[in-house]
Amino acid sequence: MAHDITCVAPTRSRLGEGAVWDHRANCLWWVDILAGLIHRHDPETGENLSLDFGEPVGCLAVRDRGGLVLAARSGFWFFDPETGARQHIHDPEAHLPDNRFNDGGTDMQGRFWAGTMKDGGDPEAAGTFYRLDPDLTLTAWRDGFWTTNGLAFSPDGQRMYFSDSNPRVRTIFAADYDIESGTPGTPQPFFDTRAVAGRPDGGTVDAEGHYWQAGIEGWQLYRIAPDGRVVMTIDLPVEKPTKPQFGGRNLDILFFTSLSLGLDQTRPQPEAGSLFAITGLGLRGVPQARFGG
Repeated sequence: MAHDITCVAPTRSRLGEGAVWDHRANCLWWVDILAGLIHRHDPETGENLSLDFGEPVGCLAVRDRGGLVLAARSGFWFFDPETGARQHIHDPEAHLPDNRFNDGGTDMQGRFWAGTMKDGGDPEAAGTFYRLDPDLTLTAWRDGFWTTNGLAFSPDGQRMYFSDSNPRVRTIFAADYDIESGTPGTPQPFFDTRAVAGRPDGGTVDAEGHYWQAGIEGWQLYRIAPDGRVVMTIDLPVEKPTKPQFGGRNLDILFFTSLSLGLDQTRPQPEAGSLFAITGLGLRGVPQARFGG
C-alpha cells in the first residue's frame, strides 16, 4: 500500500522519544530525553511547542485530571505544561545516580509503567521496570535490564510487550497481563531482532493487535503480527527511529520520533532527530489510556 513519510517537526533532537497521542486535545506529546525538552505537536496547525523541564525526561503520559505525569532522571513527577507547576512523586533510584528513566507508557486501566537504564559509562544490566498506580503506589516489577524499551499493550490490555535494546539482547518480549492487578506473567521472547536490520527501540500497537517496532540503526519500522511474523517493513529517511505512535483525529497517522547522535556519516540524513508522520497506511491505532492519578 502506498504511503507518504513527512518530517513534521524539524527539531534535530539529540534523543527524540516518548511519543504519546492525546485524543482529547488532538495533539502529540514527545520528548528530547537528553535535552530535558517536552514537545507538544499539533498536526493540524503544524505548531510544535517546546517546554524545558530542566533534567532528562524519559517518557510521559497524559493525566486524566489534567497535565502530565513524567518519568525523569530524578523519578516520577506531575507537571502542568500550562503553568509550569510540578510535583515530585517518587524517586525509586536515588541510590543509583548513573541511572535515568527511559521508555514507558500506560496500560489500558490507567497505570503508568516506566523503565530505567544506566546512562553513560560502561553499560550494565542495571535497569528496572516500575508501575505507578493511580493511588501513587509504586511497584518495582523486574530488574536486570540493560536498556528498557518498547513498552506497549495489546488492544484488549491482556498482553504486555517490552524490549531490551542492548546489542547483547536486542529482543522483544511478551507477557500475559492481569488487567485487574496490573501484574505481568512470565515474559517470553516474542521477536529476536537479529532477524532484521534494526535493534528494538520504542513500540506501539495498532487496532488489529500488531506490534510496531522502531528499528534503531536499521533505517526501518516493522509491523509484527501477534504470532511474531514481520508482516510489513517500512524504509525510513533516518537511521535511528526511536518511537512509533498512531495519532490524528482518526488515529490513522503513524508518527515516529528519531535521534541525531552517533549517526552513520556515509549516508545523508539531514532531518535525523526530527518528528515524522506516515500517512496512507490504511491502518489505525488504539486510543492511549490516560494516567488515572
